Amino acid sequence: MATKPAAVFIGSEVYRGSSYGGVHPLRVPRVSTVMDLGRALGWLPAGQYRISPRAKPAALTAWHTPAYIAALQAAEAGAEVGADIRARHHIGTAANPIFPQIFSRPATGAGGVLLAADLLAAHHGPLAVHVPGGGTHHGLPDRANGFCYLNDPVLAMLAFRRLGLRRIAYVDIDAHHCDGVQHGFAGDPEALLISTHEENRWPLTGGLMDDGGGNAFNLPLPRGLNDSEMRVILDQLIVPRVAAFAPDVIILQCGADALEEDPLSRLSLSNNAHIAVLAALRPLCPRFLLLGGGGYNPWSVGRCWTALWAVLAGHDIPDHLPDPAQEVLRALSWNGGGRPRPAEAMLTTLRDTPREGPIRAEIRDRLAVLARR
Repeated sequence: MATKPAAVFIGSEVYRGSSYGGVHPLRVPRVSTVMDLGRALGWLPAGQYRISPRAKPAALTAWHTPAYIAALQAAEAGAEVGADIRARHHIGTAANPIFPQIFSRPATGAGGVLLAADLLAAHHGPLAVHVPGGGTHHGLPDRANGFCYLNDPVLAMLAFRRLGLRRIAYVDIDAHHCDGVQHGFAGDPEALLISTHEENRWPLTGGLMDDGGGNAFNLPLPRGLNDSEMRVILDQLIVPRVAAFAPDVIILQCGADALEEDPLSRLSLSNNAHIAVLAALRPLCPRFLLLGGGGYNPWSVGRCWTALWAVLAGHDIPDHLPDPAQEVLRALSWNGGGRPRPAEAMLTTLRDTPREGPIRAEIRDRLAVLARR
């Protein structure tokens, strides 16, 4: 029997039942679903699972300001903030609400990526680490931004640097531009930043001509992006740039909001596109960190991130899920709101039906612009 590739999954029970509130898109379960599906499929043995530590405030101030970290801790302790804190740090807003785990949940995501950095730096030989609670790519040094209270990708990149891994390729296929990560590493010649994201979608950054000081390749995507178009992007932009960069470590932020079923974007990928990106990038570097990110349909997120773990850990994705895994998916809900339950295929499979289509001229034209850089 072939040897399974070295892979570690970092999770936490803090995500089970933790919610941003009844009307927020992040009221839905995500990381806990991936953990439950992984266990139902026998893909999370004790030897590959690590409990995410909670990052200490001192570790978070590697990028975030001490005043901001203190404000998050105070908000969790007191369950409210004053108008001055709300205005300065953007917590207690509709997008970034006060909720019971406002500090401990993001600090756990950050702790997970910091643990991942330690594991990857110390390991001899290829290793991939999946931290589905990571990927909060909008957070800024002194304020919350776009549902992100901390910026764990930036904290991971800084940790890699401290551990001697200088050249970092960061690839982000979330539906939203990674404005916080670009803010942290714009112009850094030892960081390669590649972001594919829906055009004219919040945060309205990451334009085609925005090169971040020379090290960023931003590709805004038209509505309805299909798997065929993403394959061309992968072959002509993502893989060639990462391979030429020869990184010490690759970080892939795999936001599931680029999938067709997501309520907060208008892209039309199947999760086969995410699987293809991961499969193409994984051989390019022995050290690999896979993060979560956006994704607001509980079924599509859970299925996608579980399928990605299968790729990392060397498991065959079944055509039809066994009953225990189906039960995990059937138990999910939107936790409020009037959205319908998913089609039966989303309850019985992990892989989507491929969503192929024509490759539009605007995709080819934008790739040509980036190829000339």
